[in-house]
Amino acid sequence: MKKGLWYAILAYTAWGLLPIYWRSFNSLLAGEILSHRVIWSFVFMAILLLIGKSGWTEFRKMVTNGKMLLQIGVSSILISSNWLIFIWAVNNGHVIETSLGYYITPLINIMLAVLFLREKPSRSQWVAVALAGAGVLLATIDYGRFPWVSLSLAFSFGLYSLVKKRVSYDASIGLAGETVIVFPIAVAYIAYLHFAHHDSAWTLPPISLALLLLSGVATALPLLWFAKAAARLPLSMLGFIQYIGPSITLLLSVFVFKEKFSPVLLISFSLIWTALIVYAFASMRVARTRTSIAK
Repeated sequence: MKKGLWYAILAYTAWGLLPIYWRSFNSLLAGEILSHRVIWSFVFMAILLLIGKSGWTEFRKMVTNGKMLLQIGVSSILISSNWLIFIWAVNNGHVIETSLGYYITPLINIMLAVLFLREKPSRSQWVAVALAGAGVLLATIDYGRFPWVSLSLAFSFGLYSLVKKRVSYDASIGLAGETVIVFPIAVAYIAYLHFAHHDSAWTLPPISLALLLLSGVATALPLLWFAKAAARLPLSMLGFIQYIGPSITLLLSVFVFKEKFSPVLLISFSLIWTALIVYAFASMRVARTRTSIAK
């Protein structure tokens, strides 16, 4: 569990900082950025599999297994949708709404964990859920309109987390499969943009172009860390650790991107972090109890 915790912290910290990265390509269409993200993720994962001792062998076994292939297809669609919405929102001035979306995601994770994985949060953990829910509700009301970006991000990533929690293949193998499925679509879209004279990536300054080519690494590493965390931690705990990411994003939206931050949002932010602390202590108490019983 300790190792899973560190993987989760790494993944969510990286995701929290990514708006700075994607904002450097705001002259490109969101679909073009996503397509490059998919293509270079595919290249990065192919290199990792080639380096690994049995990577391609395990990959072939996975893609010839109908059940696993279906799981990969579903997870690939979910994470690609999440990426597209996130990139569009960041590059169109909706960074706070993306932050709100990832604040809602842990509540979705807990709901899914209870419904599909039969996880049973303790009373203290439910108190944390109530506090976080109140914080999210306040933020939604303060936002002033139906937060379709937030809810789309929350449900797509929550369902992606559920799928990843139910799979049994290695993290790198699974991510390679996800990129393979959407790779042809990404290549086709880039080709369409090129022939329609709408592609802009190759006109970027050299440094920005180099960063775009590194988008595969920026995409794949946090997802690998997340997959390793998902294999080691309960889905509900994984959801609460996720608050690290949107908290960083929220701070960026205010202090870097200069988006409006109201007093109500500050109260919401405080409630959510209080919930995180309560949940962390409750989870540690549950873990100690289970260890004592095991002994």
